[in-house]
Amino acid sequence: MPERWIHLDGLVNMRDLGGLPTRDGGTTRPGRLIRSDNLQDLTTDDVTRLVDELGVTDIVDLRTETELHLEGDGPLRRVTSLTHHHHSLMRERPAESKEQVAARALALPEQDEPVRDGAFWAEHYLGYLARRPDSVSAALRAVSEARGAAVVHCAAGKDRTGTVVAMALDVAGVPHEEIVADYVLTAERIEAIIGRLSTRDSYGPALARQVVSDQTPRPETMLTILDAVDDGWGGAAGWLRENGWGQDAVERLRMRLTRA
Repeated sequence: MPERWIHLDGLVNMRDLGGLPTRDGGTTRPGRLIRSDNLQDLTTDDVTRLVDELGVTDIVDLRTETELHLEGDGPLRRVTSLTHHHHSLMRERPAESKEQVAARALALPEQDEPVRDGAFWAEHYLGYLARRPDSVSAALRAVSEARGAAVVHCAAGKDRTGTVVAMALDVAGVPHEEIVADYVLTAERIEAIIGRLSTRDSYGPALARQVVSDQTPRPETMLTILDAVDDGWGGAAGWLRENGWGQDAVERLRMRLTRA
């Protein structure tokens, strides 16, 4: 297994999805799909490494329009060779405050405090598929058509990113247990993720009332999502076909992630 973590100065939760086993005995290809937290703080050296060394050509941003406005353009926006795709997994609400947007983006309760167990998170993630199938589908299409490596990211690189990445890996034929293992890897960085986001005006006030355990990814969350997609559509490939993809397009995504 190659080194998965990508160590850069300006973020804490980036890793390559290459090297994962597939059910047919193969592996996913490095340098095709990268998951990440917010890209706002990348240094000049970080940008050079991503573009020149790691071959990144496409950025798939899952944040809301409000988050983009509050955070402003990151340094990758100035790189003319990159293609930027914006596909929010949350619908905008009129007159919503920035604190309310941040709370929804980080799946924080707005009023009553629910039990934040695996079932809570699984229901939240499945809501992305139910309420924004257009954005999930478009994000995966951007990955399948990228010229080089595609970086999929949101704010923390955990929830919205985790859902899209899980769908991609399922199409690639990665076993469920390996997709779950990738998802929970974020737990190794969760304190650093929260620490980083807490310093930003966009997310800090909403995170001030949170504890680390509320945000820590749990295996049962991702397993529940994958089982639900299996039960409902026969897997992510079936979900995509129901959302307008032809078999050739599904196969192109699979080949993009698994073949040279």
